[in-house]
Amino acid sequence: MPQSKLVSLTEAIARYVQDGSAIALGAAQEILIPFAAGRELIRQRKHNLTLIGPISDILFDQLIGAGCVREIRAAWVGNVITGSGYNFRRAIESGAVTIQDHSNLTLALALKAGAMGVPFLPTRTALGSDLFRTNSQLTTTHCPFTGDTLTAVAALNPDVTIIHAQRADEFGNAHVWGNLSVTREACLASHKIIITTEEIVAPETINSDPNRIVTPGFRVSAVVHAPWGAHPSPVPGYYNRDHQTYLDYARDTRTPHAFETWRAQWVDDADYVARVGMERLENLKLKNHALAAAVDYGY
Repeated sequence: MPQSKLVSLTEAIARYVQDGSAIALGAAQEILIPFAAGRELIRQRKHNLTLIGPISDILFDQLIGAGCVREIRAAWVGNVITGSGYNFRRAIESGAVTIQDHSNLTLALALKAGAMGVPFLPTRTALGSDLFRTNSQLTTTHCPFTGDTLTAVAALNPDVTIIHAQRADEFGNAHVWGNLSVTREACLASHKIIITTEEIVAPETINSDPNRIVTPGFRVSAVVHAPWGAHPSPVPGYYNRDHQTYLDYARDTRTPHAFETWRAQWVDDADYVARVGMERLENLKLKNHALAAAVDYGY
């Protein structure tokens, strides 16, 4: 019988994320961003982190503002609704944080190479771009068959990948649906995986749809029951994006002092869900449902 991996968020972050860790966060781009895990990283004052992700919206900006970050490896950082992330911009301009620029595709290939256990993957993309200026993990190579010039993308293996899922069992098997982006690649490339999830369900529920399991449960280090754990980003099948939160964040974090005030209200106070308020959260729940067609795994 497999052993339960269900722990608190505090315990999962304390046990598996060390100062200096390279962490993949927000691997599903604009959905399923593990904001609850990000707030816990800030509360535990993790430092010198390398953040990896294609688009993690304001989560990276929050971690940068809290002084947790040394390096960014990403395709885009900011506030999807309003544009700029003020902490990110200040940190890059001052040199407090370094950045390794990727496109969405080169980051996906880096994680795919890490998941496959190969040193790099070739691609035609990025040639002629300025990504090479900040990213030492991109170089040019030549195809041994055609002689064509290609971009070689070095493998990337995060220390920890943190994802948010719709549902999981206590043994680490989780269902995720919607835009997966690089979720599977990040999990398989990573040394440790933490899953936060809206629901804990019986293994029978997960096993009823094996193709939807995002990563093998035996590869998962910890499972955390975290309802509303991706708020303010959306979770397909559960709740929509909280647009107002992004607008408020842009207004309230324009200066370092303003960010500290925001942090005291929204991060240091650990009861985030109560602070947002159930009435507001209820309004984010789905009003219209679009169920997928049933599938048959019979024999």
